[in-house]
Amino acid sequence: MTQFTPFEALLGGTILGFAALLFLLFNGRIAGISSIVSGAFKPLSTQPQWRWCFLLGLILAPLIAMPLGYSLPATIDMSWPLIIVGGFLVGFGSYLGSGCTSGHGICGIGRLSPRSIIATIIFMLVAIITVFITQHLG
Repeated sequence: MTQFTPFEALLGGTILGFAALLFLLFNGRIAGISSIVSGAFKPLSTQPQWRWCFLLGLILAPLIAMPLGYSLPATIDMSWPLIIVGGFLVGFGSYLGSGCTSGHGICGIGRLSPRSIIATIIFMLVAIITVFITQHLG
C-alpha cells in the first residue's frame, strides 16, 4: 500500500473517477465524502438512507477486495490520541474548506469548479511543503 505502482494507481484513479461520474449521472449528486457524512448525521435530513448505504459500501469495499489480493495495512505506527486529533483536524479542515481533498480533487475538478481547482492547488502546495519540512528539515 505504500509502494507506488503506476498500473494500480491508474486503475484506482480510473475506478474512482468513473464511480464519481456514475454517481453524478444516476443520482444527480456529487460523491464528496465529507458532505455525505455530514448529511447522514443531520437529524432533519430527508434522505439519509442513500448516504448510509454509500458509507456502508466504503466500509465493505476493502473486505470484498481482500480475496482479490488487496489488503489494508496490518499496523498503524501512531498512538490513538494522535489518530483522534488527526481525524478531528481532517474533519475540521474539510468543514473549513467546504469539502475534502478527494471531493475537490476528483469531483470538483471533474466538473471544472474554479473553487475546487483552487482548493486542490492549495492542498497540493501545502502537502509539498509539509513533506519537504518533515523529510529535509525535521
